[in-house]
Amino acid sequence: MLDFHAPTIEDKPWVDSLLRLSSYQGCEYCFGNILIWSSSYQVRIARHDDFFVAKSFSEKPEYCFPAGKGNLKTIIEVLLKDARENGHKFSMFAVTENQKAILDELFEGRFVFEPYRNGFDYIYKSADLIELAGKKYHSKRNHIASFMKSYDWSLEEIHAGNIKICCDLTRMWAQNNQESVEDGSELQAIKTAVEHYFDLGFRGALLYAGGNPVAFTMGEELRPDTFCTHFEKADSRVRGAYPMINREFAQRFLSNYTYINREDDIGSEGLRKAKLSYYPAILLQKNRVFLREEHD
Repeated sequence: MLDFHAPTIEDKPWVDSLLRLSSYQGCEYCFGNILIWSSSYQVRIARHDDFFVAKSFSEKPEYCFPAGKGNLKTIIEVLLKDARENGHKFSMFAVTENQKAILDELFEGRFVFEPYRNGFDYIYKSADLIELAGKKYHSKRNHIASFMKSYDWSLEEIHAGNIKICCDLTRMWAQNNQESVEDGSELQAIKTAVEHYFDLGFRGALLYAGGNPVAFTMGEELRPDTFCTHFEKADSRVRGAYPMINREFAQRFLSNYTYINREDDIGSEGLRKAKLSYYPAILLQKNRVFLREEHD
């Protein structure tokens, strides 16, 4: 029996302890990410023995691949039973190729896998984002050079005295990017992130140009070698603001990480182009998973 509940900040210690046991590299395995998006995706969480389980209670419920330690076949059977008892088809989301191989081995063809390109994570070597070396990053360096030449600029870490500026920048970004704001879910996630920023152990920075804030970024440690960037917003009218905060934040605060996971592109053509332009070291493939006998 799984006792699902909405995640709260009080869940962080036990969830973190189980996520660390698996050390997955997908962005779904950050507690902060789970919490800030839980309202938008109706995510509920549960503990079963030494496994962490998350489930989206949307129109078509889905489970996340469990994290923790123990008998994986047993916990997957628990999820299958939960789906049957609640009268819906079984489905999992964000299942990586490694997790797919585990399911194939344990259940011998019982599942159907469908790659979900919109959910692939873009994972970069931190050194690449810091150095921007070589011909392929020429345009990034040009934009940064233009920014540095055009503005008296500064970068400061997010702290209690400036964190509300992130909300102001988010509202400005939303006004300037109405075509990118569909249902307000991202705005709500950022508001939750700001509200719980320090308790979640987030780290971020604000970029100023001419004394005015023009960009912010924030995220959290995913595992000891990987930082996960949840949000990066900038005034697109300020040339170089995006590549500038990307490089400066990585250079000043993330050099001790091997990788930076900048999450997926949600199917946005513009976002996909931008993320590919930084040449990810890993494009983490993810799949949706269905029971073969239930799949249409």
